[in-house]
Amino acid sequence: MPKVRCHWCVVILLGLLWSNASFAARPNVIFIMSDDHAYQAIGAYGSALNTTPHIDRLAAEGVRFDRCYVTDSICGPSRATMLTGRYGAHHGVRDNYTEFDGSQTTFPKLLQRAGYQTAMIGKWHLGSEPTGFDHWDILPGQGKYYRPDFLSPAGKREEPGYVTDVITRLTLEWLRAGRDAERPFALLMHHKAPHRPWNPGVDHLGETAARTFPEPATLRDDYATRSAAARDAEMRITQMRLSPDLKTWAPDDGHRQWLYKHMTAEERAAWEQRIDPRLAEYQQLNPQGDAKLRWMYQHYLRDYLECIAGVDDSVGAVLDYLDESGLADNTIVVYTSDQGFYLGEHGWFDKRMMYEQSLRTPLVVRWPGVARAGAVETRIASNVDFAETFLDAAGVEPPPEMQGRSLRPLLTGEPAPDWRTSFYYHYYEGRQRDHAVYKHEGVTTGRHKLIRFYPINAWELYDLQADPQEVANKYGDPAYAEVQAELTAELQRLRTELRIPAP
Repeated sequence: MPKVRCHWCVVILLGLLWSNASFAARPNVIFIMSDDHAYQAIGAYGSALNTTPHIDRLAAEGVRFDRCYVTDSICGPSRATMLTGRYGAHHGVRDNYTEFDGSQTTFPKLLQRAGYQTAMIGKWHLGSEPTGFDHWDILPGQGKYYRPDFLSPAGKREEPGYVTDVITRLTLEWLRAGRDAERPFALLMHHKAPHRPWNPGVDHLGETAARTFPEPATLRDDYATRSAAARDAEMRITQMRLSPDLKTWAPDDGHRQWLYKHMTAEERAAWEQRIDPRLAEYQQLNPQGDAKLRWMYQHYLRDYLECIAGVDDSVGAVLDYLDESGLADNTIVVYTSDQGFYLGEHGWFDKRMMYEQSLRTPLVVRWPGVARAGAVETRIASNVDFAETFLDAAGVEPPPEMQGRSLRPLLTGEPAPDWRTSFYYHYYEGRQRDHAVYKHEGVTTGRHKLIRFYPINAWELYDLQADPQEVANKYGDPAYAEVQAELTAELQRLRTELRIPAP
């Protein structure tokens, strides 16, 4: 009997040693996602508007994806796709007003079952409470920029400060003291910024005031060759609200009063000094027509880019922590946005439409020992691939219902001859909601793009090589008849493959 007991002690000890070694070998994951961060506003993507040194550092030490497409360019559906690895037709979130069914299989649940600690901090925006997380602390709904509310299993509370800084602080607190240092972790740090109405933190407030930003070539797009969908969309720069979007407000403005009541005296004083004079500036200039467009565009970019500066600071703080703690070599760090965003292209702000600035989201991945440092990847990636990539990193088999693929071969530079060469997109929310954008589906190969606005039976076809600005609709052009037929067939093939009901 003593020998038997000794034998089982050895077995148990070996098992524990193997388990600890296995945990040590599996990388941690920090998945940083902002809201509405355009790739055009990242230095590593060639931005002429701003600098993002910390996100650029990630790109220099990892892979920058130049064709990361979202399945549906709107917040809730994109976030549900990221969690489930499935298209909206299957995870059920087709607009920003549908509550996510938390009983579904998600990558955090699968990582949790595999021994990972999972945490979600920041913007959730899916209606239901998070599931599959050992720790969660989220913004209710859209969240507030100043003195934000947070919701956790302990209830709702207010946190002093600016939302980007608060999310960063809560993240670092969990990393330093809230987790079990003997186990791998998967942390989702999701920012509210730079979402509308683009309220910067005082650290960066006013720092772009002296700049005049270059205007995109299509700022004055007349949609001449396009369908009614482009003309009818209500997201032109000139359709922004002077208050609160552009903060051109009087002292008794309700938006101003609501925002300022959530600030400290020091924060309010900074805003009163740097923002409140806009009303007098606007009244003195009294801009009309094109002058008004230029004025609105410049102030829009100032606020938007100052929000991004705070997000970049946050990325830097997390990277500093990883360096200081010795975790950098065994931690995957991903930076992305829930979708792209228009920064005046086609005269627009917001997203939704399947043109490049909305369809493409920034994606940089640093995975030590796997991702090629400084590489630029042009094969088609997607937010539908994120779940399976994280599962692959942890050695977890993805469930068959997931519709993406692990990005590992693209990160390593492997040939992957069977990788996708086309991509299916579907925007479901429709004109009855924000910005009056028609429902549409489409397919892109990266070279050509076909879009179908099915409520009005309108089609658009673009040659992205000859027409990168997407202003010349070639649908029905005899010179593109072969391309049109191929894309139409590919649209049907992908819809069938992905099990998307025909609209």
